[in-house]
Amino acid sequence: MKNLLRVTLGILTAIGGFVDMGDLVASAVVGSRFGFALVWVLLLGVVGICVYAEMAGRVVAVTGRPTFDLVRQRLGPRVALGNLAASLLVTGLTLAAELAGVALAVELLSSVSYLLWVPAVTFAVWVVIWRVKFETMERVFGLLGLALVVFLVAFFRLDPQWADIGHQITHPTVPSGEGHPTYFYYAIALFASAMTPYEVFFFSSGGAEERWNKRQLGLSRLNVMVGFPLGGLLALGVTACAALVFQGQAIDVDHLSQAALPAGLALGKVGLALALLGIFAATFGAALETALSCGYTVGQYFGWSWGKSAAPQRASRFHAVVLTALFAAAALVLTAVDPVKVTEYSLIFAAVALPLTYLPILVVAGDRDFMGSHVNGRLANILGTFFLGVILLAALAAIPLLFATKAGL
Repeated sequence: MKNLLRVTLGILTAIGGFVDMGDLVASAVVGSRFGFALVWVLLLGVVGICVYAEMAGRVVAVTGRPTFDLVRQRLGPRVALGNLAASLLVTGLTLAAELAGVALAVELLSSVSYLLWVPAVTFAVWVVIWRVKFETMERVFGLLGLALVVFLVAFFRLDPQWADIGHQITHPTVPSGEGHPTYFYYAIALFASAMTPYEVFFFSSGGAEERWNKRQLGLSRLNVMVGFPLGGLLALGVTACAALVFQGQAIDVDHLSQAALPAGLALGKVGLALALLGIFAATFGAALETALSCGYTVGQYFGWSWGKSAAPQRASRFHAVVLTALFAAAALVLTAVDPVKVTEYSLIFAAVALPLTYLPILVVAGDRDFMGSHVNGRLANILGTFFLGVILLAALAAIPLLFATKAGL
């Protein structure tokens, strides 16, 4: 248990990145429409985020400088300002979806419209950010999010056909009735969800909040190597359950309740209750991550005092940005816009913003003047360069595929 509590930052970051509101529904949609034919994308995304999160954690432990501080220095103030605007747009849209996701989870338990819960959810997120210690926050919501392991249990209870699943994973093909543009549209959305910029913003800033230094390099790597693969595994569980229950049934999966349904079918009321608990914790944790990331990026760009653990009087502008982001996101949700579509669009826009986020991390982690003996090794540089190439391809293809497929329809 002591070792588990040491990696809750990585667990919270990964659960918020891999199984937040949009990813829960997107994973279910992918499973229902493509079965296991896009598992390779999820695996690629897990390795990619591990590579760059390890660099970001190592950089903050060695230099004390989180990700967006590096973005401004390496890209210059003008380009970094454009990146800041794009990151805030993507993160703000995701924050709106997460607030809606928490409210929808409460709606499923109370039968009261989620729109009526949005103000209370927004207030609760603000109270946690304002009053709860960072370490307590990451432990509570990181560990509660592990309730989503119920999808892995449900998968085994749904009598999977292992030979067929193995063939779909190792020989991915586009199912009949689906076009190649739609297949690659969802591939980019899955990849972007694994490498969403706010994950490294939150993870590196969280390391700074916890005052990581060179003595915590091992702890940083442990958070990456446990947290992010675990998040990917939980997302795979959602996809796998949806594939077994919905694929070939001509059912359009477009609601949070449908994503939770396989756990209830396999494990009854207990399974459904655990799924809803995990969904609540994952979306609430993602709301905390995205709200804080709005404050982190703005504070680091302008050189303000920032941080959840900083005294409010000293970091007043940081807290003002977080509060403004929460108000704006709640206002968007209260327009009754479809929260699932909001997150799906944010994932595609995130794919476009990825290169400007990850390039500075790769450059600084490979700079011996900054990193000294902790500079990237050959393997880290090879993997970082490879995934930067993949990121660039995804960024170039994202918008054309968005229009060509009418957002995956």
